[in-house]
Amino acid sequence: MPAQSETGNSRLVKSLLGVVVAAIAVYAGWNLLAPPPPQVDVAYNTVSADGLYQLMFETDVEPIPVGQTHSWVLTLTTPDGAPVTDATIRVDGGMPAHGHGLPTAPQVSTNPGEGRYRIEGMRFNMGGHWEIRIAISAPPGDDAAVFNIEL
Repeated sequence: MPAQSETGNSRLVKSLLGVVVAAIAVYAGWNLLAPPPPQVDVAYNTVSADGLYQLMFETDVEPIPVGQTHSWVLTLTTPDGAPVTDATIRVDGGMPAHGHGLPTAPQVSTNPGEGRYRIEGMRFNMGGHWEIRIAISAPPGDDAAVFNIEL
């Protein structure tokens, strides 16, 4: 009798192993045939969601560093290129794939004019895909924009 029990257990293990191997093969095949992910725009300029503003940023260090606090200068204009000098800017962001925000709370420190706003406290604690969300409140209207950063 014990010999039959071992044979039954052996068949069960082989069957389960076959199911696992088949599942891995299907998963691998799906990934090989799946379309590539969409390209993410990582430009340092963008248009706000409702088209009220054109935004561009520059950093005080290039490339954008990991683990180092630095600042940005955000230039904000209307679509026709006129500087927006009296805006309230809020900065937020994070890593969408990881579900966490920025490790700092960046804020506008100065407004040197001509639509430029100095943002202090930018820091990224790891490499990967980051989104920086900019909320704008100014006379043309409230709007928002997103910069995609790949580090």
